Amino acid sequence: MATWSNFNYQNSTSPLMEQIIFFHDHTLIILIMITILVSYLMINLFFNKYINRFLLEEQMIELIWTILPAITLIFIALPSLRLLYLLDELNNPLITLKSIGHQWYWSYEYSDFNNIEFDSYMIQSNENLNNFRLLDVDNRIILPMKNQIRILVTATDVIHSWTIPSLGVKIDANPGRLNQTSFFMNQPGIFYGQCSEICGANHSFMPIVVESIPIKNFINWINNY
Repeated sequence: MATWSNFNYQNSTSPLMEQIIFFHDHTLIILIMITILVSYLMINLFFNKYINRFLLEEQMIELIWTILPAITLIFIALPSLRLLYLLDELNNPLITLKSIGHQWYWSYEYSDFNNIEFDSYMIQSNENLNNFRLLDVDNRIILPMKNQIRILVTATDVIHSWTIPSLGVKIDANPGRLNQTSFFMNQPGIFYGQCSEICGANHSFMPIVVESIPIKNFINWINNY
């Protein structure tokens, strides 16, 4: 989860989030190189005394400063398109979870298991329970790790957004529309998220908590629900 003074991404817990971080680092390196080059050229222009009264045109330099940015954009666009298709790919999901956004809570349905349904409200922080302020809920989403999970997202009132940064998931919940995405959790743990759409004054008080557990424990949870 995010902590104070942390300007980096959260540690990834899914393969897709790893790819997002790799693309971010790749693009950042290119932007730093462009910034250094342009800054160097601008400083040189300010301090040199080169004067050429008869310089009217120069096809070669214009060719260079047209082709180089195009090549740079290709180095950014190709990994970006690859990542875009990876995020949209849905490969044989084991479980389908339906998430419904309300003001100011989420409802969840496990349609594959006799329609298990529950609401998830934010709970008050309590030092004795070791929960996190504005992030913990009364009913967590329980899902098995190392399995492909499909999530269907919609809303009943206004636009919400189901977002968990460590899983690389951010999908809008629109009234009257069903959006879908998938994720894969490669380790056990508890992952926190919030509604990241400005859906009203209390949109930041709609936390999302996913608990990743082994498949055997998940089956026991389903049987005992």
